[in-house]
Amino acid sequence: MAQKPDIRITLVERKGSRGCHRGHRVGDVFYYNRDRGRLCPMALHSGFPYIDILRYGGTLPPGADGTVKFCCPDADTINVFKLEVVPTAEDA
Repeated sequence: MAQKPDIRITLVERKGSRGCHRGHRVGDVFYYNRDRGRLCPMALHSGFPYIDILRYGGTLPPGADGTVKFCCPDADTINVFKLEVVPTAEDA
């Protein structure tokens, strides 16, 4: 069985009046396979459906800039995360 690809989750923008309660900052990068415990649970919960679709080979409609993004649900600190599939060794 083929290994599922990892998903790179990058915090690309913050919209809102307050800082992130978990301390995340624009530019932070997380890898789904190894960093789930570091990423805010609220953000991960929001992004999981998208992440799961990508891990199982599905596709998502890209945004205006051609990337797949999701937001955390904190109305005071809306962190915007970009998702990218990390190719596996089998893909190389």
